[in-house]
Amino acid sequence: MPRLRKEVVVAVCRIMPLGLVGAAGATGLLIAGLTRATGEAGPWLALPMLRAAILAFATGLVFLLDDPARHTTATVPTSRPVRIGLRIALVAPAAAAWWTVALLLVPGELRPPVGDITLEAGAALTLAVAGAAAAVRFSEAVRPGPRVASGLLTSALLTLLFWPEQWALFVPVGDERWGAAHDRWVVVLAAAALTGALCAGEPLRRRRWQRVCRHR
Repeated sequence: MPRLRKEVVVAVCRIMPLGLVGAAGATGLLIAGLTRATGEAGPWLALPMLRAAILAFATGLVFLLDDPARHTTATVPTSRPVRIGLRIALVAPAAAAWWTVALLLVPGELRPPVGDITLEAGAALTLAVAGAAAAVRFSEAVRPGPRVASGLLTSALLTLLFWPEQWALFVPVGDERWGAAHDRWVVVLAAAALTGALCAGEPLRRRRWQRVCRHR
């Protein structure tokens, strides 16, 4: 078993799109670092730019479950939930380190409340991975990342433009709705985590196809 686990970890590492995730992370850090050059506009721009950095990294994470060999690995002994969990476990420390650096790049006097903005980051990144898991479960695409990334960016834009004010998620620091907004972020995080867990199973189409073959 130890040998099998090592081989699975090596195989998963080889097919993970680390280049895309790394490029998205670097872009996010660049955006966060720009808060040091905003001058007098810093207090107003720091939070939106940090949120943009989160969105940039989340856009990279939607590619985490892309697998060109998806259909050829469908019969391996290690189940898909384990393989997905392994990918998340491998990238989680890097994501935590990325977030720490992103926060440190924002000057202390401009940095929003760390706990609240970390909640937003956790919800956004979890939502990105959950979206990728859903795409894998409900489609046969080997690279669902581009479509999920497009959906994530579109959803973020629509939320900014058309989300009802009474349910606002993106509010400025000091706004009286700040606390209520982050109560809603807790709901988003929980819903994303639950969705990701439910979608981590084997794809529905493949399972149905197997049942048909068995009946025959």
